[in-house]
Amino acid sequence: MGRKAIFLLSVIGVSPSALAADKAPAKSTQPLREESMSSDHFAEAHAPLFAPKRRPQAAVLTERVAQARPAGAEAKFHLPPRNYIDRHVFSKMLRDGVPHAPLSSDTEFLRRLTLDLTGRIPSPAEIREFTADTDPRKREKLIDRLLDSEAFVEKWAYFFMDLFRANGKMGRGQNLFHYWMKENLRVDRPYDDVARDIIAASAKSNHVVAASSLIAREHVQGKAQPDDGHDLEMVHQLDTHDELNVLYSKTFLGINLSCISCHDGKGRLEKVNVWLSRKKRSEFFQTSAFLGNSRYLMYWEDGKPQSGEFLIDDDSPGYNTRGASMIRVPRFGGPNTPAFYLTGEKPRPGVEPRAELGRMITAHPQFARATANMFWWRLMGVGIVEPYDEFDLARQDPANLPDGWDLQPSHPELLNELGAQFRKNGYSVKSLFRDLCNSNAYQLSARFEGEWKEAYSRYFARKFVRMLGAEELHDAIVVATGKPGNFKFGDRQVPMAMQLSGPSGGGELKYFMQTFGQSNRNNPPKLLTGSPLQPLLLMQSPVVNDRVVAGKDNRARQLLDSYSDNSRLVEEMFLGTLSRPPSMTEQEIALAALARNRVEGAQNLQWALINLTEFFFNY
Repeated sequence: MGRKAIFLLSVIGVSPSALAADKAPAKSTQPLREESMSSDHFAEAHAPLFAPKRRPQAAVLTERVAQARPAGAEAKFHLPPRNYIDRHVFSKMLRDGVPHAPLSSDTEFLRRLTLDLTGRIPSPAEIREFTADTDPRKREKLIDRLLDSEAFVEKWAYFFMDLFRANGKMGRGQNLFHYWMKENLRVDRPYDDVARDIIAASAKSNHVVAASSLIAREHVQGKAQPDDGHDLEMVHQLDTHDELNVLYSKTFLGINLSCISCHDGKGRLEKVNVWLSRKKRSEFFQTSAFLGNSRYLMYWEDGKPQSGEFLIDDDSPGYNTRGASMIRVPRFGGPNTPAFYLTGEKPRPGVEPRAELGRMITAHPQFARATANMFWWRLMGVGIVEPYDEFDLARQDPANLPDGWDLQPSHPELLNELGAQFRKNGYSVKSLFRDLCNSNAYQLSARFEGEWKEAYSRYFARKFVRMLGAEELHDAIVVATGKPGNFKFGDRQVPMAMQLSGPSGGGELKYFMQTFGQSNRNNPPKLLTGSPLQPLLLMQSPVVNDRVVAGKDNRARQLLDSYSDNSRLVEEMFLGTLSRPPSMTEQEIALAALARNRVEGAQNLQWALINLTEFFFNY
């Protein structure tokens, strides 16, 4: 792109060096034995847990991004509540004398909501239509329209595929699982139904029954080769039970059982999680025992296992608390009768234990609380409980806190009511999103005029920014430049990364997506963090540069051909990339560049706008 584009980027407000500096973003009656784990081994295995938790620097990052944008209104001390969320959030700020940001502008809100609900940025036509609309209910109507869009289905199906790490271990079941999740979202199927289906799924082949593909994905490989066609040891049955137990607890309840899957919590977890420090490994075994009858049989033909295809039924004899493990410390016995670790409840006679586990998990209030907190985290930038999948159940009640510990949720009463409303609304994900997005708390501006104090962060006194995910960023570049992606999905080509069932592409595209945090789905999703490579890649990658060249099929060329008025061209490019009109200074700089060389100026302007900090954040 050359020096002119770098100069333009610099004078618009953010230099490449500043971007890099941002770092954007079988039953047993024998007594239990103590696990044989030395103190050194324990310390090494648990080092990440004992390290200080790295809360996302949401407030600091938000300040950097927001200050790069045009100034807004002054901070306020009170907004009238729109719903129960606002009553909790703003009453706490009012009580403690904490000011908050003003409401977001129409353009700020439109871009934020469109990205949050659909993973895309709005078009100039959508921006003009929304800002010209004088209906006081226009934000509410926009929320409803986006929740009913196919883009909403695609974006959140992709989210769930990442959440459940849906990858090639499912074989062809991956695409089936993706289709099933889209159908669930399209009809707004109750989320507790979805969870129960996953937990209790059985199938002659996971390539036929979608929900069973998640179970197939979690299998632990046993033997490399089978002895015969019914060799259960191709899959390590007990370790698979345990992996599913950990997955269901973390995903559906926000509780990480990984530690007590290997050892008791007492004497080990007191500095990490008070509630887990009181739990025993035997309780983990008894929850795994709900899965003890499950059988995971890998298909094979001509001496070769069939990739990702499994029979899943309930013909195994039960959970063996003395069985060997390939991935954990040895099992040393204990009761193998199913009992749910949160309540001690046992399955009803004559009812399949896995179905009972699904019932117990989804009936417990923690299921609704954890789910509401997870989606709050996705939409608000920071969870009420952080991290969203590391609940300490001993620190939820402000009237009953362990000595020396702080309350974990920032708004415990709000979290309880979010869960209660989620249950009341039939576990409707769309209803939960509707409540969140219609609140003034969600609609606050990211810009806070006046002195911001770190103590304000836990009040949600402004909207926290978040870095766009790799797929969101790719698709935003596609929309801004009018140059679609070229992904093969089944027998058709699709333009958007978020329309796929999983990561696709190679070469420069693969490197670009991985640099911006694309999940490989082999490990649990990680918090998206910034890297100096990211702004450098935005400046140099063909994923950007090939799209800004004024060729026959991109937006820069279309604007050059459509508008002889350079002012209109500049406005359209700002609206289509940053979802806002240019400031007077930005307009002057852009017009000067176009006056020198209209084609090169348009290309450089498009490139510069994509490289601005505000483009690859949702604010």
